[in-house]
Amino acid sequence: MKKMPRILVVEDEPAIAELIAVNLRHNGFAPTVAFDGQGAQREIDAVLPDAILLDWMLPGDSGAVLARRWRSHERTKTIPILMLTARSDETDKVQGLDAGADDYITKPFSTNELLARIRAVLRRRAPEIVNDSVQVGELSLDAATYRVSFRDTELKLGPTEFKLLHYLMKHSERVHTRGTLLDKIWGDHVFIEERTVDVHVKRLRESLGDAAVMVETVRGAGYRITARPAAAPGSSDLSA
Repeated sequence: MKKMPRILVVEDEPAIAELIAVNLRHNGFAPTVAFDGQGAQREIDAVLPDAILLDWMLPGDSGAVLARRWRSHERTKTIPILMLTARSDETDKVQGLDAGADDYITKPFSTNELLARIRAVLRRRAPEIVNDSVQVGELSLDAATYRVSFRDTELKLGPTEFKLLHYLMKHSERVHTRGTLLDKIWGDHVFIEERTVDVHVKRLRESLGDAAVMVETVRGAGYRITARPAAAPGSSDLSA
């Protein structure tokens, strides 16, 4: 029997939380509901979910605070987080993504949109059934074991950052537009905006440490990864 993905719903309005849970249950997911950060942490401590639906406005710690906390903790670092919020401005979306969210859903949203976004982040999290390994300079990635290392030091990447790095490394030295990266990394997930690519490139660089300089911004064009970086880390040319 196929395992149903566990989805932790963190939403302080019981009616909304129950509606989301019912729809998830009817579509092959196993939802658990928490109404605040403390309840969510208890659920996570008990069993790690496959993804988290996280409301921005919560009693106590906000969703943004919780996302940052879970992203900084080794046990929860790679869990996909989808932020649920009534905030719709681009600056708010970027703030949510910067906090650690993998996606951002603006209320009100349709059931089909919610389900599509959940399935998309779960697809990105699942390791691809490939056995290839790729190396660019001193940076190496093994897709079969889901490992990345630089100068023999293993690096920890989230699921989207891993897939993004994998694609860039397999096509090193080429410049890839944001639109191309959206198509290749997010696939048919039509809700994602191009600004999301910048946020994940920024997060990828943070995870790469000293290897971050290898991911270059080509102004007016997009991004590439190179074994021969032209600038030092921190150069303005490398900003997302």
